[in-house]
Amino acid sequence: MATIMWSCGGGESSDQMVIGATMLSMQNEFVVNVADEMQRTADSLGVRLVVVDAERSALKQVEQVERFIAQGVDAIIMNPCEVEASSPAVRLAQKAQIPILNVNSETASPPDAFVGSDDVESGRIALHYIKERLSGKGQLLMMHGYMGQAAQIKRNDGAKEVLGHNPGLSLLAEQSGEWDRAKAMSLTENWIQSYGDKMQAIFAQNDEMGLGAVKALEATGKKGQVIVVSIDAIPDALKAVKQGSLDATVFQNARKQGSQAVLKAVQLAKGDSVQKQTLIPFQLVTIDNVDSFLK
Repeated sequence: MATIMWSCGGGESSDQMVIGATMLSMQNEFVVNVADEMQRTADSLGVRLVVVDAERSALKQVEQVERFIAQGVDAIIMNPCEVEASSPAVRLAQKAQIPILNVNSETASPPDAFVGSDDVESGRIALHYIKERLSGKGQLLMMHGYMGQAAQIKRNDGAKEVLGHNPGLSLLAEQSGEWDRAKAMSLTENWIQSYGDKMQAIFAQNDEMGLGAVKALEATGKKGQVIVVSIDAIPDALKAVKQGSLDATVFQNARKQGSQAVLKAVQLAKGDSVQKQTLIPFQLVTIDNVDSFLK
């Protein structure tokens, strides 16, 4: 157990389990939802959870893990910024014999456990929906997330797999919107100028970007001509699906990822054996079933 004393929160007893968590970006709503559930679960277990924001910097994330190691935490949860650049953090924790678990996203260096979803599956689901809506023939654009992060790589892989099996679908362009709503809106405005009536669908690799794309299309009167599909099913996206402005989203269970991450981290800290990989399925959300997700 950790032997450090924590000054914040009124001072914790030295025998309380302490878990350090470094998150990709606390400006991202989905990441915040995961972190909130991690906190609720830790509170219910009487565990001290220390959450820090890596602010999308893999270098900063590695430094945060180094500080957790120096402080002697019992376990570390990492929501990786990048597949390769966040990997040194895994190796540092393992060298220090502190269990480390990745949540939601992956690293090239395997951690002691992973909790998340198969992002390849989400890309497939989104593109299959677009294929059905376009009857197998049409032109689309793909908006990538933060380049080099596991979700961006794997959602791209899933989408490209479907495109490869459907020659009637063609990709007009692809570019990063960095998981950001405002950047996605600006990117969509540029695409409207470049491609005009050629564009029939946009696959945005997360909801923040999908909602930015919708806003740009609505502002130019083109939303009725372009299908927009995104991933995560954050509350704003579910409302947009309900209202008919976002055609579909792919539900990723932030609450289950957050709770399972803490439960597994506690088990690892106790020296218990855990399943190396816990995968939580994605689900397509459309106007037909959105009410069940809004409950």
